[in-house]
Amino acid sequence: MNKPALSLPLLRLLGCLLAAGALPLAAQNSEAPGSNSPTGSPQNPSGAQPAPVQTPGIPPEALKTQSKPAVVRVNVTNQPWDFMRPWAKRAPFSRRAVGAVLSDKRVLVTGELVANANFIELEAPEGGQKVSASVEVVDYEANLALLKAEDPTFMKNFEALAFTEGTVGDTLSVWQLENTGTVLVTKGSLTTAEVARYPIDESALLVYRATVSLQFRDSSFTLPVVKDGKLAGLIMRYDNTTKSAEIVPTPVIEHFLKDAARAPYEGFPRAGLAYSNTRDPQFRRYIGLNGDTSGGIYVTDVLKGGPTEKAGIEPGDVIAEINGEAIDQDGNYNDPAYGKLSLTHLMGTRHFDGDTVQVTVLRKGQRKKMGLTLARRSPGQFVSEPYVIDRAPRFYILGGLVLQELSRQLLKEWGADWSKKAPEDFVYLDRHQTELFKDGDRKIVVLSGMLPSALTVGYEELRQMVVKRINGVELSKLGDVPVALANPVQGLHKIEFEGDPSCIYLDAASLAEADAMLMQNYRIPVLKRLE
Repeated sequence: MNKPALSLPLLRLLGCLLAAGALPLAAQNSEAPGSNSPTGSPQNPSGAQPAPVQTPGIPPEALKTQSKPAVVRVNVTNQPWDFMRPWAKRAPFSRRAVGAVLSDKRVLVTGELVANANFIELEAPEGGQKVSASVEVVDYEANLALLKAEDPTFMKNFEALAFTEGTVGDTLSVWQLENTGTVLVTKGSLTTAEVARYPIDESALLVYRATVSLQFRDSSFTLPVVKDGKLAGLIMRYDNTTKSAEIVPTPVIEHFLKDAARAPYEGFPRAGLAYSNTRDPQFRRYIGLNGDTSGGIYVTDVLKGGPTEKAGIEPGDVIAEINGEAIDQDGNYNDPAYGKLSLTHLMGTRHFDGDTVQVTVLRKGQRKKMGLTLARRSPGQFVSEPYVIDRAPRFYILGGLVLQELSRQLLKEWGADWSKKAPEDFVYLDRHQTELFKDGDRKIVVLSGMLPSALTVGYEELRQMVVKRINGVELSKLGDVPVALANPVQGLHKIEFEGDPSCIYLDAASLAEADAMLMQNYRIPVLKRLE
């Protein structure tokens, strides 16, 4: 039986109700979270459809703020190295994100998105047009990357986002993309701006924190944050429980882009010092700050050969001012845009590699002004490197012993809670490397694993130990291993460890045969990678 047609008056009434927003919009299909969602990304684990954030009755097209898109989908295939099997890579996985288009038609995303990438692709929000892309500049410490389309004509129909800074209390908009290409806008409030740790634990930079209720959508690994139509930052972490977003803010982005405009890329500088607060009045009296309550931080250590040491600043000095900005007892200064901020922002983000800042120190009751030239400390200058990304780990397999150099990347193989689950000795060496190894120009060789072989009978459970010497040769880097193996002791290789057992022996004459067996049985393509 045919359904009766709606009368014209009824159609007009229905149209009025829709225009007035009296009827809800149809629910959109929810996508199940997949492997491309980041840790802490917005998700919908219950499967229930969350309430749309759009105002009922407003068509999705009204959420588009520009005639041309200012954002682009970014599809990435990542494949990191397996540091427990350093000769091999892990299985590849995919991530999808939303990148911000800049004035030079480059695309800004987080560095974490493209870490260990095998393939990067840009996809137009509408129409599905795709083009390969490459990383032009990346800074994993600042968690930022600049992408370039392989075919520049792909970007001609995109608008560019200008920049703006956020202030506490601002209303910010997070942009996501629907499968249809519609921009989904979710508003939130900027609650704090402070210096905090980035995903690479060694770096602390300015972070915006915002409260925002994000819905799960595909392409949510990186999301632009917009204020009044201008880019205010990129979301790098999101806690679905607390609805809290951590954002890489504009000042960090602009510093990155200025550096990226000149080659070679230099990155965010450091001062190379450790300090403690001076809140304790007894401690202040002890260090000679009698009656002086203005502030200042106590220098506890300086990096050998670092900027602070080169400037003549010593442990025991009190830093009172930097470029005329008073430093309080906690190491903060009064930033004109954000209020109290750590001096790390003053030196590391407001200045560049090679800049000289004037530091006022108090030493034995005397005020001294010193010029401190800031410099970036590259990962390779660390005893235990803070990250090993986009390159294979160095290793040496010796009769079944898997030798590597200690790094934070290796420690992260124990998971997000690595500081509690990784071997205590390794964590201690990583955390206190600056104090333990003043010279700095060395690495820590460790036994990370054991492949059972005819040479390692009885040592099958031996692993996670620091290797001190081989054949009496002190190991200051993995490259010392071949040199040490050139001189066996009475036909045996003597390997000495920190811990128990203190040493083991391998038959030197049987090493070649054992190596061939290891490559065949464990399908290892190479037994060493030293560069």
